[in-house]
Amino acid sequence: MASGRILLVGRNGQLGHELLRTLAPLGEVIALDRAALDLGDESAIRAALRRLRPSLVVNAAAYTAVDQAESQTDLAFAINARAPAVLAQEAAALGARLIHYSTDYVFAGDKPQGAYAETDPTGPINAYGRSKLAGEQAIAAVGGEHLILRTSWVYGAHGANFVKTVIRLARERETLSIVADQIGAPTSSRLIAEATAVLAMQLASRGDAVPGGIYHLQAAGETSWYEFAGHIVERLRAADAQSVRCREIVPILAAAYPTPARRPANSRLDCARIVLGFGLRLPHWRDDFGRHFAEILRG
Repeated sequence: MASGRILLVGRNGQLGHELLRTLAPLGEVIALDRAALDLGDESAIRAALRRLRPSLVVNAAAYTAVDQAESQTDLAFAINARAPAVLAQEAAALGARLIHYSTDYVFAGDKPQGAYAETDPTGPINAYGRSKLAGEQAIAAVGGEHLILRTSWVYGAHGANFVKTVIRLARERETLSIVADQIGAPTSSRLIAEATAVLAMQLASRGDAVPGGIYHLQAAGETSWYEFAGHIVERLRAADAQSVRCREIVPILAAAYPTPARRPANSRLDCARIVLGFGLRLPHWRDDFGRHFAEILRG
């Protein structure tokens, strides 16, 4: 079912790249990159939406440099908080719906057991997480029709990410040291984009019957960065053994690898609300990864 005119913001990111493909069957997609729409320019955002008059706005743009956000806080808040607020305001004025992406970093990551539900208290521990939470709050304050999709540990064939870094290092080094005390679920950008298309279709067909607000979207299962790296190297060795120099992966604590920004120890997200509300079937992270590994290698 067509969704009318769709405005995709952030077309060149790893998620935007996949959304171009999954949203195309739903309607006319107008995809803008940073050169076409400066999210630091409030007046430019307003002018673009008033000119294009979309029925659905999908905001895949974000400031995602977690460590740099500690020193570039103003820029992080401009892109992750103020720009989404303006998008939400203009979308509401047009009667358009907004789909926006957020992150597990809105939580402190210190929940001792289980996954975070949408109703759990937030408490970001770094500037990036605070900027994303401010974006969520700004969108909610506008009151228009919106879905905020929190996800985590995103990777894909396009753009820089953990998977590509591990592949490169496994070809360069004999030993890798990887953090073992942070837990989550690796989630492909394609899975997020495919789920977004399902949500967009249901928004178009069900209209006001779709409950808005925040939803968690993540592949099923859980792992650590250390275990995930092991799986990546195992798949790489099976596909191209001669290219692999890595002989050992050493588990380390996050405290032994200090970074400017602290990371959550628990990045698990409870996705029951989106599964029940939209009938989504979220694959296990290993199955999701297996679908895309060959394409990542080619990229």
